[in-house]
Amino acid sequence: MSIDAVKRYFSNFGVEHKVRELDSSSATVELAAEALGCKPERIAKTLSFLVGESPILVVTAGDVKIDNAKYKATFGTKAKMIAFEDVERLIGHDVGGVCPFAVNGGVKVYLDESLKRFETVFPACGSANSCIELTIPELEEYSRFLCWVDVCKMSEG
Repeated sequence: MSIDAVKRYFSNFGVEHKVRELDSSSATVELAAEALGCKPERIAKTLSFLVGESPILVVTAGDVKIDNAKYKATFGTKAKMIAFEDVERLIGHDVGGVCPFAVNGGVKVYLDESLKRFETVFPACGSANSCIELTIPELEEYSRFLCWVDVCKMSEG
């Protein structure tokens, strides 16, 4: 899948026009923040993990990292990121464009509490140079998330 799949997905909600294709890469938090002229913490990064054999996505604020103890307490297993070469097959988007929209069937989406401090955030939209600005209620609706989780800690530095 790609940005086109995400745009089609958003057309179900009538907001496909809000998807932005940037002139520069937004594949990392730092690049996305620079391209958008916003603080890195407002980038909603989508991390892909395996819980057993099942792929999940955890959407977090750009300035946090996974806290292994919190993750294990929440999901009952150690945090195991999906291997780079398996992300597109399991999730439906390439690394750099992973987002909680238009994902493969069976992929569970969770939103991390770290996002709740912002009015709007910028998740990717299926490519390494795309994004959409969403309010937290919009992110909840469009991501079709299962629940809010608290699995992060502030980054050092």
